[in-house]
Amino acid sequence: MQVNRRQFFKICAGGVAGSSLAALGVLPSTAFADVRAYKLQRATETRNTCTYCSVGCGLLMYSLGDGAKNAKAEIFHIEGDPDHPVSRGALCPKGAGLLDFVHSDNRLKHPEYRAPGSDKWQRISWDDAFARIAKLMKADRDANFIEKNAAGVTVNRWLTTGFLAASASSNEAGHLTHKVVRSLGMLSFDNQARV
Repeated sequence: MQVNRRQFFKICAGGVAGSSLAALGVLPSTAFADVRAYKLQRATETRNTCTYCSVGCGLLMYSLGDGAKNAKAEIFHIEGDPDHPVSRGALCPKGAGLLDFVHSDNRLKHPEYRAPGSDKWQRISWDDAFARIAKLMKADRDANFIEKNAAGVTVNRWLTTGFLAASASSNEAGHLTHKVVRSLGMLSFDNQARV
């Protein structure tokens, strides 16, 4: 299409006149489309670490509501943390798909217990779960703790129980976990990358 200078000015004048009429309210209100609000505007941002491997990439998780005040706060968006020194905002395919992991129907959200000989799992409270774990650990440690070896040397070992920790935790958390496990006398301890 060939447009000379005079036709160009006519087209521009028509556009200005049309937009001015819309601004004055002559055209119907549908001419003004409502701009959609940014989806993260009202969200609570939470920083976290990816749970998949030992790299420890940083995440930004967005939820509506405050998890401390509202138990129904639902995560609706997860992205890489650009300020994180490890990943600088990048995520692998597993990390990018964390939202599906969070909302999976197969995800366990409560502790469950299956009695010996039973074929059914029953939900128990967190307090009951921690109390049961502590009771079983204490009973096993009391029954199997080795204070001295055959030569009479103090060894303080607990060989019947091991501990598997997630290596995506910070250096400080790993150091504290190591200290607690070793102070109990456990020798079997590992920071597994694929927990």
